[in-house]
Amino acid sequence: MPTREEMKNFSDLIESIVREKRIDYMDAIILHCEETGFEIELAASLITPPIKAKISEEAQAANLIKKVNRLPI
Repeated sequence: MPTREEMKNFSDLIESIVREKRIDYMDAIILHCEETGFEIELAASLITPPIKAKISEEAQAANLIKKVNRLPI
């Protein structure tokens, strides 16, 4: 089980990749895993809820998953 510190570090790393390379979150995670040899399954356990929400939003926008109805804010 990953610690909160490990999850935060991984999240910060993915956020920086997204900003620098201007790619989607899922692509950033896959790119990081390919470049470093990091296991995808291990990366999945390190993804924080905010990153999961962003991945879900991107997948909904790309019609990869069913859209969730949300109230306008």
